Amino acid sequence: MELPSVPKGWECSALKWGTSSRQHDPYLMRECQRSQSFSSHKAVERLQGFAASLSISRPALERTQSQLHLDMTRLEEEFRRLLIAHSNSVDPDWISEQVMGPMNDEEYDSFQGYHNGSDAHEEEDGDVSVMQAIPDFDISIELLPLDVVSDLNDIAKCMMTGGYSKECCQVYISVRKAILEYSLSGLGMEKLGMDSVQKMPWEILEVRIMKWNLALKVAVQLLYKSEKLLCHQVFAGLSQLAESSFWDLSKGSVMQLLGFAEAIAISRRSPEKLFKILDMYETLSELLPVIDDIFSDELCMGIRKESKRTVLRLGEAGRGIFAEFENAIQRESSKIPVPGGAIHPLTRYVMNYIWLLFCYVGPLNRLLGDKKKEPPEVVGLENHASTLYFYEGDGKSRADQLSPLGVQIVWLMVLLECNLDGKSKLYKEIALTYLFLMNNVHYIVQKVKKCELASLVGKEWVEKQSSQVRQHATNYLRLSWKKLLNFLQEEGLHVSGTFFRGVSKSMLKDRLKCFNSLFEELHRTQSSWSVPDPELREELRISIEEKVIPAYRSFLIRHQSSLNSGRGRQKYIKYSPEDLERCLRDLFEGTPFLGGTRRMSFSAS
Repeated sequence: MELPSVPKGWECSALKWGTSSRQHDPYLMRECQRSQSFSSHKAVERLQGFAASLSISRPALERTQSQLHLDMTRLEEEFRRLLIAHSNSVDPDWISEQVMGPMNDEEYDSFQGYHNGSDAHEEEDGDVSVMQAIPDFDISIELLPLDVVSDLNDIAKCMMTGGYSKECCQVYISVRKAILEYSLSGLGMEKLGMDSVQKMPWEILEVRIMKWNLALKVAVQLLYKSEKLLCHQVFAGLSQLAESSFWDLSKGSVMQLLGFAEAIAISRRSPEKLFKILDMYETLSELLPVIDDIFSDELCMGIRKESKRTVLRLGEAGRGIFAEFENAIQRESSKIPVPGGAIHPLTRYVMNYIWLLFCYVGPLNRLLGDKKKEPPEVVGLENHASTLYFYEGDGKSRADQLSPLGVQIVWLMVLLECNLDGKSKLYKEIALTYLFLMNNVHYIVQKVKKCELASLVGKEWVEKQSSQVRQHATNYLRLSWKKLLNFLQEEGLHVSGTFFRGVSKSMLKDRLKCFNSLFEELHRTQSSWSVPDPELREELRISIEEKVIPAYRSFLIRHQSSLNSGRGRQKYIKYSPEDLERCLRDLFEGTPFLGGTRRMSFSAS
């Protein structure tokens, strides 16, 4: 028995769907393709119906099947041709423009710096500028023209009817998967194994993490969402094919993105990694609802679970690094005192680090929420002022009034101050010990105020620490200048005897000699001591002037008659009160005074 005739127009389909068809008029070609697709569908139905309903010989059946296979092959090639002809990767520059919005030249350079991983510029006093986070966006794109999608759907239904759904899906997956991965590679994502990531220098990984954050947001909120929509359009009415095709074309790149995050999470923990890991944690956490929505099918359950596991691993890494930072503060054991009692590098490092923590209030409060609100176990810490601050008279803890991050920031500063207490003992001059503590605690307080950390640690903490600064300053003044002021006391100057009652000139001259000698020593020494903060330096100078200048002027006036009557007056009165005031202007500049102590003739008025 002969095979049924092929429908009219079928014979020309091979030519029209071949390479030469691209030379035809596009409009006529598309109309022809649509009619071919419809005719092909009918032909397949007729062939199947004929083969199923008639008892034909084995050779006739084989010819029928051969014809069916030829027709399916032609449809498969047309399906492939349409996909390839109309599929393009998403331009990363266009993505940048859509994500970041229109940018002027300066903003573009800034974004390029972020995208290329250039180091953030450091501001004055070590403040590190934080790159603004990539904003959320919701963009839908048409991956293929709608009329092409309609043609693909017709062909997919024909191939499904002909029993060639597997081949149709394989073609679709191979083309769209390559396009998707090429789009991601344009965003800077590379296929890296776990070992490669583990061995990569951190400076390079920082660049890749910044690209990963952008790539993940674009992939989830733009590419995967659009690919899923396209799958359901091309395989409309064939939901099982749509779900399996989307799973197959996306799973590789999704697992690649999550695998990179996991490799970072299990890498060696060190404080400098915390903020990049927090960026990844925050990005993936925010995208979890979108991931659950896009990969909602049963086949994609593995992606949903792995995404949640990766967030947990990043969170564990963040908590571990935070604990490592606490340990690093305690372990820092440099034994070289900072010249002049200035700000210790550890103080600057820790406070700048804490300032960066403030930029991650949300994720850190989530990560540290279950951390114990108790002081770290450090010997001697139980009686530290910052520790005692937490405990009120009724035994309650102020820690309960603060956020998890606020509590941990206070403990970090407690650890820092304990370390500084130890470093202060490296100075031979006890007065310099207190000047060092004054400088560093003042720096901590000013940093808290400047960076708005007071909202986390509480105003009471700021007030208590400010009181500590004043106490350290008072201790410095007492130890440095009390002995000098003792030479201006009346006690011991008066003598009473048979032939003389009054002030002993020899004792008066000795007092002035000792005063001059000690003042010159203090001037020479403390000119090299440092008070970096201009306001604090001025306040300290004024405090010294208010103690020394009036006492010295009063002393000279009280004993003016005794001093004026003797010879060699200039030998004992080397400085006028104005001279002392000018000399005190040299203190705390951090560099030795090379001009010698200023001197002027004294003229009592």
